[in-house]
Amino acid sequence: MRRTFISAAAVLAFTAAGHADELSDIQAQAKQLREQNQAMTKRLADLEKRQRALETQPAASNANPVNAMAADLPYKAAVKARPPENDDLCWHGVCVYGNIDMGLSYENHGAPLSPLAVGPLDYLVSKNSNGSYFGAGPNQLSSSFIGLRGKQEIADNLYAVFNLQTIFDPASGSNSNGVGSVFQNTGLALTQQNALSDSSKAGQMFNNAAYFGISSPTYGTLTMGRQSTLSSDLVTNYDALGGSNAWSVLTYQGANGGGGDTEDRIFDNSFEYRLNVGPVRLAVETQLRNGGNSGTGNAFEGDVGFDYMGFSMDFTGGKIYDAVSAAPLSAAQVTTVNASPSVPCSLGCVAATVSDNTMFQVAAKYVYGPFKFFAGYEHIDFANPNNPLAPGAFLAGGYNVGVPNNTNFTTDRILQTFWVGARYSVRPDLDLALAYYHENQNSFIIGNGSNPTGTCSNVSSAGCSGSLDAVSFVVDYRFAKHFDAYAGIMWSQVQNGLANGFLLANGLPGATGNKASAYDPGVGLRYQF
Repeated sequence: MRRTFISAAAVLAFTAAGHADELSDIQAQAKQLREQNQAMTKRLADLEKRQRALETQPAASNANPVNAMAADLPYKAAVKARPPENDDLCWHGVCVYGNIDMGLSYENHGAPLSPLAVGPLDYLVSKNSNGSYFGAGPNQLSSSFIGLRGKQEIADNLYAVFNLQTIFDPASGSNSNGVGSVFQNTGLALTQQNALSDSSKAGQMFNNAAYFGISSPTYGTLTMGRQSTLSSDLVTNYDALGGSNAWSVLTYQGANGGGGDTEDRIFDNSFEYRLNVGPVRLAVETQLRNGGNSGTGNAFEGDVGFDYMGFSMDFTGGKIYDAVSAAPLSAAQVTTVNASPSVPCSLGCVAATVSDNTMFQVAAKYVYGPFKFFAGYEHIDFANPNNPLAPGAFLAGGYNVGVPNNTNFTTDRILQTFWVGARYSVRPDLDLALAYYHENQNSFIIGNGSNPTGTCSNVSSAGCSGSLDAVSFVVDYRFAKHFDAYAGIMWSQVQNGLANGFLLANGLPGATGNKASAYDPGVGLRYQF
């Protein structure tokens, strides 16, 4: 009996021990599953956060870098087809990007190649256009540049953005310096000059963009620094050949994007705010003056636009004070400046026509299948400045005004520009583009010169009424992921007041023509990254 009791007790003890081991195993497994579940929950939350960030952040790889002066801002970027794979040069949201454009160009009337000008040749008929030219054609379809931009999340749906960009001449390796190209021709007769073009790019380290700011999909984007104007963005986005120095009047001249003067196509000391509300976009931008005797004056611009069913439209208006148009000093002016030690010429002095400009623009674009149609109009009023500049006034890039003209517009000059164009995608890698440009100015000679009471419509004065016409055609073949091959031509003509002083009109002794024209066929390659 005793042995039976002992055996039963042993069985119960082993059974209890077995239950204890099983309970311990279950508890351990439950703990492990809880830990795995917590890890999976954390991982899922991280993935969902990254997904939300990617959904609200525009993919920089989709932006055509030629038009992306600020690729983090959708309005400033022209979107191309998504590449099969992303090979952007990016690290933690900071990307290196660029564009190199060069080819061969022929001009029936031109000037020698400039190593400094943004448009290094007389792609548009110019005062010094004379003999024929055949040779290197840099920056034809677009400007060459190198840039560094970034967009990083600093809080939930709040991003820090920045953009640094410089335009250069691939033929010479020089930073683009429009004011420098003007100064390079100081004291030279038109027949001795090389190509020149005043510009907002004046040899700065970051001559095209240097700004930063914060961006929110809900509350908009605020940026500050050196950045393109709203008027420049409009003419770039609504021109069938926007960005082309060789075949777009709006790009080569720069004055339309600068509200009258190309030096104001990019604002220094600027603050810009953009907000998208559904299909509507709003923007304001201001440039704060340097103070003192400076060509960087106060400026204000605003824009309202919308997109609907393939149709886009924008309205821009603005006021620019102390706008400057630079030209080379004549030989006589050089003598005058050299005789006046009170006129400082840091890197060099130029002649300057100073004005207060008021402008408004309206432009539209419609996409229909493989077709894109463009049209725009701009009205610019040039008036004498309320704050005249004195000799020695500071200009961008370290240059100075040697001889200012503050009284050129006793009667306001009115310049009106109209353009239309179209692009047709023959296939995804082949585009055809056609554009027409027309400008006309009033006779603003009243109160000036030898004709103080009348008007004129001939070539005798730059203040006479006159016109400009140009037609362009371009073929663009994207034969590889990063490479374009292109060919294009523009015919341009100025007449009456807008042809005054042109070598091809009345710029030579005994010449009496009232118009000047030229054409510029070219071919080239473009590499984008």
